[in-house]
Amino acid sequence: MNYLVHHLLQSSARRLPAKEALVHEDIRISYAEIDKYTNRLANGLLSADLKRGDRIGIFLDHSIQQVLSIYGISKAGAVFVPINPLLFPDQVRHIVNDCGITGIVTSHAMLDSLRQILPETPSVNFLITTEGVSNFSTIQHELSFEEIVDAGSSKPLQDVCIDKDLAAILYTSGSTGRPKGVMLSHANLLAGSSIVSSYLEITEQERILSILPFSFDYGLNQLLTAFEQGGTLALLSFRFPNEIVQTLVKERITGLAGVPTLWSLLAQPRSTFHRHQFPHLRYITNSGGDLPLEIMELLRKALPSTQIFRMYGLTEAFRSTYLPPDELELRPNSIGKTIPDTEILVVNENGELCKPGEVGELVHRGPTVSLGYWGQPEATDRVLRPNPFLPSELQDTEKVCYSGDLVKMDSEGFLYFVARRDTMIKSSGYRISPSEVEDVLFQSGKIREAAVIGIPDRILGHYILAFVAPHENEELRADELVDFCAQKMPRHMVPRQIEILKDLPKTGNGKVDYPTLHSRVKNSLSI
Repeated sequence: MNYLVHHLLQSSARRLPAKEALVHEDIRISYAEIDKYTNRLANGLLSADLKRGDRIGIFLDHSIQQVLSIYGISKAGAVFVPINPLLFPDQVRHIVNDCGITGIVTSHAMLDSLRQILPETPSVNFLITTEGVSNFSTIQHELSFEEIVDAGSSKPLQDVCIDKDLAAILYTSGSTGRPKGVMLSHANLLAGSSIVSSYLEITEQERILSILPFSFDYGLNQLLTAFEQGGTLALLSFRFPNEIVQTLVKERITGLAGVPTLWSLLAQPRSTFHRHQFPHLRYITNSGGDLPLEIMELLRKALPSTQIFRMYGLTEAFRSTYLPPDELELRPNSIGKTIPDTEILVVNENGELCKPGEVGELVHRGPTVSLGYWGQPEATDRVLRPNPFLPSELQDTEKVCYSGDLVKMDSEGFLYFVARRDTMIKSSGYRISPSEVEDVLFQSGKIREAAVIGIPDRILGHYILAFVAPHENEELRADELVDFCAQKMPRHMVPRQIEILKDLPKTGNGKVDYPTLHSRVKNSLSI
């Protein structure tokens, strides 16, 4: 019976021990090998004084060691926290301190980032590096990945957790403040894997190309579905579209997940994507933003025998809807219908269920609703609330997720995205907090006011526009501020444009008037 994350690996290792489970560049590794290796890793972690429930950060590029770490940490009864390798030191420090990470699995390539922050992360007491010890003087215990594995027995471990226990924390931006840690139980992750496997009809014949980071629930789910079904997962840290095309052909890939920016790159007229046939590619999926219709049409033309699934979801409740491929032509603007074992409610301002065609907030009910935000009970209570539509005797027994997304549902149950309720920006598949970008702008020391908004973009979803007001007598150049941001944040968070104003518009109570800023942009675009 599978009820913990690592059971997906163990089950496939018993059923298909010699089956190729992971591919990365020239490395190929079977289910039995991964199961044995992660037993040793888990036992080695326990010998390094790891405790049940400890949070362990995984700060690595897409790699086999990253996958081994996820399953080894799970087997040891700890909680894995994948950290996006694109993040900058200050962002990594926030994650480490926010959830009290006690150990980090990383590489020499990432040590420069960690070198800056570890003196300010008191919870970290051990570091595991994948290429051997680096003599990191500020860490109490530094071990190599191989040392940990060699120190551990290959004997299977006794499970200490149940499915309700915390398995992972994924950090995602909200509308305000720094990223929040979404707490996911083993049951949450297994439900998501089972649900997606069912409607994508994933089997042990699947060869899935993994490009998206495991710090993204969409990317993590690919790993879990592949291992649940006994398929093969090919890992790729791509830099150029041609690398994806070559891997699709070489590895006979059957499934690929992406975000709109990825599909836009592949669909470019000069892309080699158009010069190849992909007879094995059974399906592709899109999430993390709306797929422009013109890009979708290019994909349909290039992949006439491939099923295209449009999907919608949020980290706090994973996947909510999917649009079956045979509905693409009939409902090209729909985000689809409810996924299996889930109920989507559309609720109006009065807390009542909306009628067909009426706009309301998407509320997600089902087994993938997360445990909430680490260390933020008030923020959790705003998003996860008792189900108001249960009988009074049951209302305190179940939480549902209020997404903040405004949608409408037609008479056949298909949903259509309308707008965000808050100011959160979604760009390149990432959720971005305007206040987090504003905080970095203030760090330049050159401005006294800042406001960040998202501007609709057919490929990115939104691009980031910042308005700033300089200190008196401060000479300010927009390009210098953009360069400053680029040194502090990943590319997807850096403003595309910065507009310098003498003062930002204010509301009657002295707050920045964001609607006026949006109107300013609309007026300038219409001229």
